Amino acid sequence: MPWCGPCQRYFTPAALDPGGTCPACGEHAEQADLVLGGGEDGMPAEEEVRAPWHFWLVVVATVVYVSWRIVQLVIRAL
Repeated sequence: MPWCGPCQRYFTPAALDPGGTCPACGEHAEQADLVLGGGEDGMPAEEEVRAPWHFWLVVVATVVYVSWRIVQLVIRAL
């Protein structure tokens, strides 16, 4: 990821001027080495990622809604 030292900003490669210069100050943007974790071989360490509580609330609400609609469908079919 390109990094401009004087501006203290990261840029996307498409945001840079031709030749890899910063659009704000005109300095050459260097390729930054992003180290994200503490795993071996320079790879980031795996962390357990859990879904937030409101995701599960939406899942439960959806299951209840679909179940109720199925009950209505069965009642109308009788």
